[in-house]
Amino acid sequence: MTDDRDTVAAKFGEVVNMTPKELERWLETEESRSAGQRDGGDESTGHASGRRIVELMHTRRADLSDQDYAHMNKVVGYVHRHLAQRPSGDVRDTRWRYSLMNWGHDPLK
Repeated sequence: MTDDRDTVAAKFGEVVNMTPKELERWLETEESRSAGQRDGGDESTGHASGRRIVELMHTRRADLSDQDYAHMNKVVGYVHRHLAQRPSGDVRDTRWRYSLMNWGHDPLK
């Protein structure tokens, strides 16, 4: 991992602006399930990541593994890349926003 754990945790905390309960509720919606790329399965990569993010947010910091920090780093990278691709106009009901929300970031917050 390129960044130390404190830096990764801080960046993760900055980009994930949804609470675990907000994210859990979002992941149950049809909009959430319809957004994102699928790697051959029924669930999109972002939707699976969202479930993992909820788990990470419920895990004590001392109990996080190197793999957990690697996923947190992946979330940070994805959110930053995706934000740079913001479409023009109202994004409220767009797949772009839905995809970001699957990764724990609501750009309207």
